[in-house]
Amino acid sequence: MIAEGIRAESSGNPQEACEQYRKAVRAAPGYAKAHLNLGIALQAIGDAGGALRSYETALALDPDDAFANYNLGNLLYARGELARAERLLRSALERKPEFPEARVVLSNVYDAQGEFAAAAAELELVLEQRPDYAGALYNYALVLKKLARLAEAESALGRLLGIDPGYPRASYELALLLVRRSDRLQEAGRLFRLALEREPEFPEAHAGLYQVYRLQGDLSAAAAELEAALKQRPEWAEALHNYGMLMREGGKLTEAETVLRRAIAIDAECFPAYRMLGSVLLSQSRIGEALEILKAGRERDPAELDLESAELFALNFSDDISSEALFARHRAFGVRMERAHPARFGPFQNSRDPERRLRVGYVSHDFNYHPVALFFLPLLERHDRSATEIYCYSAGERADEVTRRLAGRADAWREAVSMSSAELADLIHGDRIDILVDLSGHTGIPALRVFAQQPAPVQVTWLGYMNTTGLTRIQYRVCDGYTDPPGAADRLHTETLVRLPFAQWCYRPYISIDPATRPPVERNGYITFGSLNQVSKVSPTARRLWAEILVRLPDSRLVIDRASRGAAQDGLLRDLEAAGVAASRISFRQPVALEEYFRRFDDVDIALDTMPYSGCTTSCDTLWMGVPVVTLPGSASVTRATASILSVAGLADWIAPGREDYVRLNLELAQDRARLAELRRSLRERVRASPIMDEPRFAREMEGAYRTMWRWWCSGGN
Repeated sequence: MIAEGIRAESSGNPQEACEQYRKAVRAAPGYAKAHLNLGIALQAIGDAGGALRSYETALALDPDDAFANYNLGNLLYARGELARAERLLRSALERKPEFPEARVVLSNVYDAQGEFAAAAAELELVLEQRPDYAGALYNYALVLKKLARLAEAESALGRLLGIDPGYPRASYELALLLVRRSDRLQEAGRLFRLALEREPEFPEAHAGLYQVYRLQGDLSAAAAELEAALKQRPEWAEALHNYGMLMREGGKLTEAETVLRRAIAIDAECFPAYRMLGSVLLSQSRIGEALEILKAGRERDPAELDLESAELFALNFSDDISSEALFARHRAFGVRMERAHPARFGPFQNSRDPERRLRVGYVSHDFNYHPVALFFLPLLERHDRSATEIYCYSAGERADEVTRRLAGRADAWREAVSMSSAELADLIHGDRIDILVDLSGHTGIPALRVFAQQPAPVQVTWLGYMNTTGLTRIQYRVCDGYTDPPGAADRLHTETLVRLPFAQWCYRPYISIDPATRPPVERNGYITFGSLNQVSKVSPTARRLWAEILVRLPDSRLVIDRASRGAAQDGLLRDLEAAGVAASRISFRQPVALEEYFRRFDDVDIALDTMPYSGCTTSCDTLWMGVPVVTLPGSASVTRATASILSVAGLADWIAPGREDYVRLNLELAQDRARLAELRRSLRERVRASPIMDEPRFAREMEGAYRTMWRWWCSGGN
């Protein structure tokens, strides 16, 4: 009967096998092997309960049967009963040491318990016994990844593919390792495609190809791969988030919003989707809605620090929060961040020589064509290498010509895009950085988890975020006296403010474009106001003031850049029309390439600054192209960027003390056409001659600030 059951199993007829084994059990109820074989057959037909009873009976009859211990242990592992499964599998191996299948399952138990080193050790023993065991090699590679032994994992997967080139999951896992490295993207793409050839219904492999194409800058191909993944797995929230992110980058904000809301509806704890949806809403100046969605995500998980960081960034655009309340929010965030990520590297062994050459590290996700990188480049190129050694930690996915230029000027360039915050902190500490500079704050993808761990003795925030980070382990924020006047600004920061003598930026236009020789009013016969800032900065206050200017100058026009079709344009038109400005006087222009962006200033007589979030890069570009800009600063740093630029350029008379003055100064400029013509001819040289474009001077000022911080630390200051 047992022989008949074995023949039935071999011929693929498990039901018949069960019948034969039941007959054997009835004929010999004390024969353990009959119960064991019945259990195996029952498990094959999906009767886990019956299989469990048969294995238990077999083991009761013969406790020393290695196969009974193994099969029961394997079944219990599948049911999640890990402790007893471990005991049974150990028992099987005690009775049969050369039992690789049992050792593989035991490694799975350890893996499920989070004991990855023990799992790896068991698999190493398996591979000593059976070096060509493909399943064991695959499991071994996965465990090595969990242990962060990535080079060994890559080697194991390569070995596996040498044994079985058609193993699709091995191709996929190796591609996931290689996609982390910019020099292996082509190979990663080949492996993802190979996996799909072997296993066409493999949405994760399509998602892997999305990552390859995204990193290569081919957003159309990346979108096609996500569409293929979602066709196979429509309810995949992570893929929907990534697709929404692509839509946002392509300017398709309505589509992005729809996709991201669907991701959240499918998985209410898909927190990156909340963050991205908040960004989509913010980019349309739907500030209240952005804050609501970010708050909704945080209510799901109050410990979700990335969402809280995004919310803090969005609050800078709001008219409805005081500087004091915003500071309190930042400070509370800092407490939570530093509690979640304790400092773990002190005491530091850096030499306390106050005058030695300093090793300065810069951390950013924006070392590509981005305002942060463009403002950073002059400093990087002008750093005195006899006094400083410069390390750059690039944590962003995108690489372009700006990235290559920055990398070529750094003394050491570290690719950190695939690193966890702990791994990056370890790398920075291992590099023995003296002064670590954060270039992001709460913008984009913050690096604040790294700074909370304090991998360097002196930590600074500069450039990317004109507000406090809220962290006490970032000791300094570099600013200037115009954005952060002494006294009032200091009490709104957890950092000590270090004010540079002039501006906290050094401006260098990325391409050379000559300004128009005449203002457009001379050919049009009417004044054209313009806003080339991000639309997220066009607050209700800005709209009201712009409307007042346009109403009081009824033949004037307004052009607005970067307002996407749909909610952004509709909201602006609705508010301006409600204030008495005809829609026919307002035109919108979509984002364009850099040269065309600069040429657009030729069509603007006067630029309108935004509030409460003032322009910075755009204000520099505006003045460079011979166009005046009036600003209305408030008490917070983010409201005062243009005021700083104007002050340093000797144009402080365009800084409005109040709202009425903002309207008046714009109208006075509009009525002085001779002045507008003169500014087209002279404004560029005025800016060029000012400290805001004096690169050597700016570099020495920054290095002087760093040296002061360093001397304080060397003297024992905290």
